[in-house]
Amino acid sequence: MRDAAFVRGGETLVAPISLELLDGERLARTFSTAREAEIAALMACGVVRASSGTVFIGEFDPRIQPTQCKQLATCVPHEAVASEFATLDEYVEYRAALWGIPRAVALERAHAALERLDGLHEAFSYPLAGALIGRPKLLVLDRPQAAYARAILSAAGACAVFSTHLVAREARAFA
Repeated sequence: MRDAAFVRGGETLVAPISLELLDGERLARTFSTAREAEIAALMACGVVRASSGTVFIGEFDPRIQPTQCKQLATCVPHEAVASEFATLDEYVEYRAALWGIPRAVALERAHAALERLDGLHEAFSYPLAGALIGRPKLLVLDRPQAAYARAILSAAGACAVFSTHLVAREARAFA
């Protein structure tokens, strides 16, 4: 992201942000409000378009090449949709269909991720396991809990991780 900002209705919701992550790097940033943190996370993975500045995921521009960006980056929102599904397998099947990943492969990867996330409540582990089935190069976390940092970063493996936070102490756990 280079000077990426988000403006809506004349109000700057996210001031210009510049960041660059290479494979395996971790970066945690604090923001003033939950809304700002959420929008920054969504911009970082190309879900929300920056009003100004540039965002590239790998060599791809999410405005022009959204499919390629979705194959490289994934976001775990603060309020993940995994809770809307009765089981992990149903959620993983949903995510697999979005990304065109064979069901059996997706389930195998999700269950392997869950083993690394042992001890995390399913409200946190299911969305993470679902996000990791596509083997992303970038994992974006919106306001994850510091108590889970070690397990989350371990499960993320070699992919780059960008996380948004409201409290500096929480951010330090993910840096």
